[in-house]
Amino acid sequence: MLAAFMELLDTSIVNVALPHIAGSLSASTNEATWVLTSYLISNAIVLPASAWFGRVFGRKRFLLACVAVFTGASAFCGVAQSLGFLVVARVLQGLGGGALQPISQAVLLESFPPAQYGSAMAFFGVGVVTAPIIGPTLGGWLTDTYSWRWSFYINLPIGLVAMVMIQAFLEDPPYLRREGRPRVDYVGFGLMALALGTLQVVLDKGEEADWFAATWICVASAVCVVAFVAFIICELRVQQPIVDLRVFRNRSFAVGTAMMTALGVVLYSTTVMLPLYLQTLVSYPALQSGLALSPRGFGSIAAMLIAGPLVARVDARLLIGMGLLVLGQSCFYFGGLTLQISIGHVIAPAILNGVGIGLIFVPLATTTMAALPKEAMGNATGIFNLMRNIGGSVGIALITTFIARDAQRHQALLVGNLTPFAPVYQQWLAGSQTALAARGAIRPAEQALAVIYGTLLQQSLFAAFIDNFRLLAFLSLACIPTVFFLRRVRASVPTVMH
Repeated sequence: MLAAFMELLDTSIVNVALPHIAGSLSASTNEATWVLTSYLISNAIVLPASAWFGRVFGRKRFLLACVAVFTGASAFCGVAQSLGFLVVARVLQGLGGGALQPISQAVLLESFPPAQYGSAMAFFGVGVVTAPIIGPTLGGWLTDTYSWRWSFYINLPIGLVAMVMIQAFLEDPPYLRREGRPRVDYVGFGLMALALGTLQVVLDKGEEADWFAATWICVASAVCVVAFVAFIICELRVQQPIVDLRVFRNRSFAVGTAMMTALGVVLYSTTVMLPLYLQTLVSYPALQSGLALSPRGFGSIAAMLIAGPLVARVDARLLIGMGLLVLGQSCFYFGGLTLQISIGHVIAPAILNGVGIGLIFVPLATTTMAALPKEAMGNATGIFNLMRNIGGSVGIALITTFIARDAQRHQALLVGNLTPFAPVYQQWLAGSQTALAARGAIRPAEQALAVIYGTLLQQSLFAAFIDNFRLLAFLSLACIPTVFFLRRVRASVPTVMH
C-alpha cells in the first residue's frame, strides 16, 4: 500500500504548484499543464499491462524496479531547470508509477483468503482514496512553505522505505514461477499505448481547444477509437495477450468495473470542483481550500475501517447501495451551498462524501475480485485501477466543460434582468453610482456597470457549480440499481471464473 499511496499522491500533489512551476521555469501556464498530462499518459499505458510485465520479469523484481524508477524520476523532477527536462522526468515517473496500484492490490488479495478480502481492501483503500484527497493540501503547504520542488522530493524517503519492505517481505507467487515468460505482444502493446495516449491528450486538452471545433481533436479522437477497437480484436485473438479482456466474462467483475469508473467520475470531479468553488467564488486561498476538502479523507478512512470487517458479515451489495445513497446526499448538500459560507458549512458534507466513498470502495473491490482465481488477480486489478483513473479523467474533462458552458447559459438568462425596464436593476445601479461617487470615483457610472457585470459573472458561475454538484448527485443515485447485478460474496468463495 505504501508504494500505491506514493504514486497516487503524485497524481494530485503537483496540481496546486503549476503556477509556481511555470514561473520558475519561464513557461506559460498552458505549457506547464504538460507536467500533468505527460505523467498521466505514461502512467495509463503501463497500468493495464502491469500483470504482463510481472510475468515477464518476475513480480517482485518488476515492482522493485518500478519503485526505483519512480523514486529516481522524482529526484530528477525536483532538480529540473527547464520545462523540457521536467516533462521527460515526469514521463519516466509515470512509467514507474503505472504498476504500483494494481500490483499492490493484487499482492494484498493473494495474501488473504476470500473471506478476508474486505479487510485487505480496507487497508488498501486507505491509501488509494485518501492520497488524492490530501495531495492538494500537502502540495499547497510544501509549495508555500518551501518550494514546488519539495512536492517531488517528498517521494524519496517513502520510495526508499517501500523498496526495503518489498525486498524483505514480498515473494513471487508459485503460479508465476511455473508459467515462465509469455510471448511479447508487441501489436497489442502498441495499440493500447496509442489508444490510451490519444484518449488522455483529448481529455486533458479538449476544453482548452474547444473540443471537436478543433481539427486535431477530431483526428486524435478518431485515432483513439480505431486503435481501441483494433486493440480489443487483437487481444481476443492472441493466445497470450498483454491485457486479458476475457476477464469481463465474469459478470461481477464487468459490473463492478463499470461502477468503479462511475465512482472515479464522482471522486475526482468533486476533488476538482470544491477547491475551485472555494477559490473562485468565496475567495479562499489555495491552502485553506485544500484544508476544507481534507476532512473527506478522515470520513473515508473511518468508513473503510468499519466496512472491511462488515463485508464478511453483511451483504456487500447492501453496503455499496448505502454508500451510493450517502455519496449522492453529500453531493446534494454541496449543491445547496451559497456564497455566504464559512469553512464549517463545507466540512460536514465533505465528511459525508468521504463516508460514502469508503462504504463503496471496500465492498465493491471485494465483490468485483472475489470470484476470480488468483492467477487472474494481477490482470484484473490492472484493468480495475485503469478504469477508475479513466473515470477520473473523463469526469474532470466533462465537469470543467459543463461548468464553462453552463455558466455561459446562466449568464445569457440572467442578463435579461439588467434592462432599463427592471426597477430593481435601476435602483441597484443608482445606489452603486452614489456609493462610488461618495468614495471619490472619477467615472462612477462606468464603474457601477463594471461592478454589476462582475456580480453577473459571479452569479452565473455560482449557478453552474450548483447544477453540476446536483448532476453528480444524480449520477451517484443512478448507480444504485446496478448493485443488483453483482453476485453476492459469501464467506467461502469458489476460486473459479464464472
